[in-house]
Amino acid sequence: MHPIRWNKRRLLSVALSGIVFYLILSAKYNKFQAETVIKNHKPEDVWNFVADFSKMKLLNPTIEEFRILKDHGNFNHWKYEVEYIERLSHWPYWKNANMGYFSVYKLPQEQGGEYVVDSTHKTCFFAGLYCLKANGQFKFSNTHSLKDTQVVETVQYQCPPFIGSLCRREVEFQRKAIMDNLKLHFERK
Repeated sequence: MHPIRWNKRRLLSVALSGIVFYLILSAKYNKFQAETVIKNHKPEDVWNFVADFSKMKLLNPTIEEFRILKDHGNFNHWKYEVEYIERLSHWPYWKNANMGYFSVYKLPQEQGGEYVVDSTHKTCFFAGLYCLKANGQFKFSNTHSLKDTQVVETVQYQCPPFIGSLCRREVEFQRKAIMDNLKLHFERK
């Protein structure tokens, strides 16, 4: 009887490992884009606001706490790493730990002269046992009127199979909240 128990445990362990590897390897990247226009403000001012992660906590209501781990560079190209805790918007009791790596710079004039915030994120669930990646980019540029700012955020995010619509709702909620809160902040100024 003892060898049968061992085989059942081993079989269960192999099956669970297979499921976990399937989920990890089959997480596909999806893309989402959001944009807005900030009236009567220069791209540089809006860029400076968004580039400061302490402001992101005001813009994104799912972020609960954060800690800047490293930062270096200068005004022309600034990089920083941040660790932050976030809750899911549609399931607020579920929290996840995130690492974000940010690169803040202005493109040369011959490449459009836009102000940019690039980021990569690693979001982990189940005490760090299951992690997903995302890449984001904010671009800030003048509109045709030259007195307003066009803000475009593009996000590519991983999502495991079977819960694609949940991932999409989460991304849409956060992007909409960020754009709405950003617009509201600059309308008050």
